[in-house]
Amino acid sequence: MQIHVVSSGDTLYNIARRYGTTVDAIAAVNELNQADPLVIGQALYIPIIGEFYEVQQGDTLYSIGQRFGIDYRELARINNISVNTPLSVGTRLYIPQPDQQSIEVNAYIEPLGGNVSEALENAAEKNAPYLTYLAPFSYRVSRDGSLIAPPLNNFKTIAEQNNAGLMMVVTNLEGGEFSDTLGQLIVTNPEIQNTLLDNIIATAQSVGFRDVHFDFEYLPPANREDYNQFLRKAKERLSTAGLLMSTALAPKTSATQEGAWYEAHDYAAHGEIADFVVLMTYEWGYSGGPARAVSPIGPVREVVEYALTEMPANKVMLGQNLYGYDWTLPYVAGGEYAKALSPQQAIQLARRENVAISYDEEAQAPFFRYFDDAGKEHEVWFEDARSILAKFNLIRELDLRGISYWKLGLAFPQNWQILDAMFDIEKQD
Repeated sequence: MQIHVVSSGDTLYNIARRYGTTVDAIAAVNELNQADPLVIGQALYIPIIGEFYEVQQGDTLYSIGQRFGIDYRELARINNISVNTPLSVGTRLYIPQPDQQSIEVNAYIEPLGGNVSEALENAAEKNAPYLTYLAPFSYRVSRDGSLIAPPLNNFKTIAEQNNAGLMMVVTNLEGGEFSDTLGQLIVTNPEIQNTLLDNIIATAQSVGFRDVHFDFEYLPPANREDYNQFLRKAKERLSTAGLLMSTALAPKTSATQEGAWYEAHDYAAHGEIADFVVLMTYEWGYSGGPARAVSPIGPVREVVEYALTEMPANKVMLGQNLYGYDWTLPYVAGGEYAKALSPQQAIQLARRENVAISYDEEAQAPFFRYFDDAGKEHEVWFEDARSILAKFNLIRELDLRGISYWKLGLAFPQNWQILDAMFDIEKQD
């Protein structure tokens, strides 16, 4: 796979010639309208096997081989050069594609307004070939232990046709927000727990769910061990019913991290009890906060590395956003919320405003700024081929179980293309 960052003067034609592919192929995988001009700083996924690397000052065959995980002698053989040949800056070397790692892939899908829109169902159909699990969000627990179901429409058929399993997401959402009092009731009342687990198992078996996924957020810190005990009870019952059990975890970097979102989530206990967990490694940049990358690679890595001190890598799914935000500057606490947008919409916005896209090397994320018609400055952070590659490389490096996306319905075609090129996606039998 090759990623090309657009420079001044680039066209699809000359980029295609450079990499030995076609304009149609590049346009297809990036979902480009060939009539639209390219945006300076825009990252394009180039659909070729392997990639090319231009030699930089100080590079050697050995250092390049170390960087890409290939023996320097094999690198010399592939490029038909001697191992003793000095490398000239600017020389282009071919790097073969590494072996694919097997991973699981989940994606949440959230019908809004009580209905599954045609666009959302189309997104499920389009992306289900890349999924191990499809997770309709969500079954909401009522205070008597009953469940309020989301609309499912054709999700079951879509999953079955693509050998993906349905994930049953169960939440303590109430009135559109995660409720600490509802969560506390669930994890402390045995009678409600029994009713809830009866309903979960009956629903899972009736619909055909493969995994039950508890996303209980903002539980009171005092109920941390109550939640652990509830999960132990749930795991025993679900395993007996032939169901997997997973949980969603707030992005912690230590066992003692303070805050309403974090304290009741016990990484060590979840790692012991659950079949796997989803780390919610996003929302550092969020709609109500200051402008910054939504999932900067440094903080994401810190969460994963902490998780690996509490549980094995084969239980960890990295959470990944499929969206970005457009903030109006300057940021004022309690002021205007940022608008969510897809990576495709972000590129379209940069094109319309005639601004170049920059890339933050520390965060490993693209961004740009522009002024609206009212003269207000905006800052946009989103995801592109480079930023998602950084997350995929983290998954490979740490040998994680896989990746979990929040959420389908936001166009990011490069993600799926690179995912498919780098990994062997596990499917259900």
